[in-house]
Amino acid sequence: MLVHVKKIIGDAEKHGYAVGAFNVNNLEAVQAVLRAAEKLKSPVIIQTTEGAIKYAGLNELFAIVKAAAAEVRVPVALHLDHGHDFDLIKKCVQIGYSSVMIDGSALPYKENVAITRRVIKYAHANKVFVQAELGRLQGLEDWLKTGTKQAFLTEPDEAKRFVTETKVDAFAVAIGNYHGVEKVLKNKPLKLDLKRLEKIDKLVKAPLVLHGASGFPAGQLKRAIKTGVRVINIDSDLRIAFVQAEKKFLRENTNEYDPRHVLAPATEAMEKMVESKMRIFGSVGKF
Repeated sequence: MLVHVKKIIGDAEKHGYAVGAFNVNNLEAVQAVLRAAEKLKSPVIIQTTEGAIKYAGLNELFAIVKAAAAEVRVPVALHLDHGHDFDLIKKCVQIGYSSVMIDGSALPYKENVAITRRVIKYAHANKVFVQAELGRLQGLEDWLKTGTKQAFLTEPDEAKRFVTETKVDAFAVAIGNYHGVEKVLKNKPLKLDLKRLEKIDKLVKAPLVLHGASGFPAGQLKRAIKTGVRVINIDSDLRIAFVQAEKKFLRENTNEYDPRHVLAPATEAMEKMVESKMRIFGSVGKF
């Protein structure tokens, strides 16, 4: 069932677990995420980026998620991930998203605050949650790449000031998390700055969100959840699971031409990946 993200995050806050926010681009991804959520009785956030919307269409993606969510009993929320275009954010609010992200993390502090306030004014008037980010993650998100020199971690005191000045509903942190598949495929060393996270959690009252969490060891993610993270974004791990299963199937079934048969094992692999993340996040059996 499609619900407001407030319900999902509120329960995670109350009971001390994290809910997975999984990126989708098509029908198969939506099916994989919701099958896993229904099987494990886990709440879930489905999220689309601007790139996903450009690829599949806003109306089409919303219709797929709405129809699929109506077929499951667990709570499902729809969120816009890494929104930059104010007009697109407005369209997501209008069509029925219960949560949107305005990503002004690449902007100077004052400009980030200004654009976040602008989005909050519009979204809150329509009873929609807003997520924002301070600090900038290294790696590739959609078509935007951030190198080592451009990346910077969230400063705890500045985080407190930002959340106080904007009154944002959810706050995304940069504590060593990393966007993109490169970190997974090349076995890059991954380590979260949990001491920094602890300081942020003590100063910031908004629920904390961890982007770029694919590839990180389960132990680190569990400690981040214990420290205060309530939403964890997963994208790259899903893509890798899907494509690797697809390649394997095509190698072994060179004469297959039915898209339904071709896509089935890849969708199943993605579903299993979602299940593994939900178990790490502690959201299994919560609904």
